[in-house]
Amino acid sequence: MNAIKRILGVLWLLLGPVVIYFLIAGAIENIDPAGTKDINNPIVWVIIIFIFVPISVGLMIFGWYALKGEYDRLPTDSEDLNFE
Repeated sequence: MNAIKRILGVLWLLLGPVVIYFLIAGAIENIDPAGTKDINNPIVWVIIIFIFVPISVGLMIFGWYALKGEYDRLPTDSEDLNFE
């Protein structure tokens, strides 16, 4: 199970920049001042990018911790939690 977590950690690390790239590439391709549809409006793309970039960064952070093995031992009950 720990090997699967580490493999998925690599997947999350790679997926974050790929999502950011496709968002920016989609914005560059679809923004058109002469267009009349909502997808051609740059404001919509700025909002989408500002929402999904932090999510992608969070995926990368989650993947980094999974790759480092931070999730190898998860607590099974409240006594396992150490708040010190």
